[in-house]
Amino acid sequence: MSESFDVVVAGGAAMGSSLAYHLTAEPGFAGRVLVVEKDFSYARAATSLSLSSIRQQFSSRINIRVGLAGFAFLKGARETLAVDGDGPDLPITENGYLYLASAAGAETLRLNHAVQIAEGADIVLLSPDETRARFPFLEMDGVALASFGQTGEGWFDAYSLMQAFRRKAVSQGAVYRQDEVVEVEREGARVTAVKLASGQRVACGAFVNAAGASGAAKLARTMGVAIPVEARKRCVFVFEAAKVADKFPLLIDASGVYVRPEGRHYVVGGPPPAPDPDTQDFEVDWPQFEETLWPALAARIPAFEALKLVRAWAGHYDLNTFDHNAIVGRLPGYDNAYVAAGFSGHGVQQSPAVGRGLAELIVHGGYRALDLSDFAFERIAAGKPLMERNVI
Repeated sequence: MSESFDVVVAGGAAMGSSLAYHLTAEPGFAGRVLVVEKDFSYARAATSLSLSSIRQQFSSRINIRVGLAGFAFLKGARETLAVDGDGPDLPITENGYLYLASAAGAETLRLNHAVQIAEGADIVLLSPDETRARFPFLEMDGVALASFGQTGEGWFDAYSLMQAFRRKAVSQGAVYRQDEVVEVEREGARVTAVKLASGQRVACGAFVNAAGASGAAKLARTMGVAIPVEARKRCVFVFEAAKVADKFPLLIDASGVYVRPEGRHYVVGGPPPAPDPDTQDFEVDWPQFEETLWPALAARIPAFEALKLVRAWAGHYDLNTFDHNAIVGRLPGYDNAYVAAGFSGHGVQQSPAVGRGLAELIVHGGYRALDLSDFAFERIAAGKPLMERNVI
């Protein structure tokens, strides 16, 4: 005899756990929620390996709105996600993002800025002289314009947020099981049950595929749906260097190389070397640091000409190869199957808003707090990409 749950979620990292929390907190929902997560250590989950940043410096309105909603949630998470009065410690380092643009990229920053301001984001454009005045450690050669998030942007602890979502969801009745969804049963347009790697069968009223870079596309294929999501390796390097500022932002150079402080260290990464294949490889590409990242760092911040590489890790983006934006909503051909995938490096920061939106869609049949329909799969089927110029 199989068990039965009202909603079964495949994947229990930040996205799946946000959904589990929001479902069990949603007024009008009294159902049972099962979250199936294949590895409770989360050692290779994108959530655990993420740089855990949040921003509003996007070019599309939906990404800006989701970023604003995510930051507002984080600010109140200690109270919202408290269990028996014990709230999670989720401090935000609100140092902002600083984008540097060459003459070729300056107009893009201006266009993005107009949309950001219209949506209420606290972003300012800075001339090279204004940028140098705020951040005197920067070498400004080749920079024509900068864009800086004065408030509402920075970084936090993604793993702690995920665990806080999970702890609160469990306190509200969600069940977590270490297993993997390997098959989905259907009758007509409805999912009726899932089968787990352990052999167990679980009947369900609704199903959500939030299986991440390693599993979302594979699981969707078993359901007869091809979603353009691949696992793309991204390497992050940690180094020691002189302290150059009390409030160092998350800097994105015109070259695409990014750097930010992490305690007494710094973390740096950038565009991957070609080719950039779909992979499950977690080996660090060590030459990337000396060949591309360090030269760009030293040219932009002369104090980083002398540094000590400490460690590195590799994680995966669940990259939407169609347009580098999230795929959220109902799966085509199904009345009660949903997907949250393809976040392309933005999943952790978008998890509060997407978890809430999917909960509303499942319980009420539509979005209420924030309309996420721009992320729907239908745009892919129609060949109409959601354009986003600010992809890191």
